[in-house]
Amino acid sequence: MFITKFSFGPLQTNAILIGCPITKKGAIIDPSLGSSAAILQKIAELGLTVEKILLTHSHWDHFADAASLKKKLNVPLYIHALDAPNLIKPGSDGLPLFFPIEGVSVDHFLEEGDLIEIGLLKAEVIHTPGHSPGGVCFYFREESLLISGDTLFQGSIGKICFPTSEPEKMWTSLDKLTKLPSETRVVPGHGGDTSIGRESWLSRAKEIFSE
Repeated sequence: MFITKFSFGPLQTNAILIGCPITKKGAIIDPSLGSSAAILQKIAELGLTVEKILLTHSHWDHFADAASLKKKLNVPLYIHALDAPNLIKPGSDGLPLFFPIEGVSVDHFLEEGDLIEIGLLKAEVIHTPGHSPGGVCFYFREESLLISGDTLFQGSIGKICFPTSEPEKMWTSLDKLTKLPSETRVVPGHGGDTSIGRESWLSRAKEIFSE
């Protein structure tokens, strides 16, 4: 598979481009503020046909460029229903907006267990509420890859003190991730990559991070 990570915006949010090398079909995950030009350039370099935009959750730094990319590429946008309202009306989740963010319509609602096809690649949807109600991770089982959004970082987890956060649900979400193979590569929403095995503290997350 092709995977390229672009860190953009004031929070250095990771936008991700996924591509199938056989079919040259692709998907954009979490297009962060200012990432669209670099993403479009990479799409052209790889000769990809992007078919969808996938969002791990609806905090503004993860979808700031979604509206412009959706218009330019004429592709559908996917997100979990519980996080959809903030896409339509950015800022409705109670987080301050430091930049004007254009709202964007949702075409498909993601659910636990959905299988998203990107050419011959298949991403399983894992619903991981906690950081936000509709947070999800995308698990490419065959490629041993997890796109974790803001659920899991290298050595840490997403904040659970935001207005729509649900701390108790975060522990259940993280427990789901402990069931993945230890060699699973994790590409998070911020910072560097890690693996499930390296994050050996996952089973003790509530003890470590509970406020």
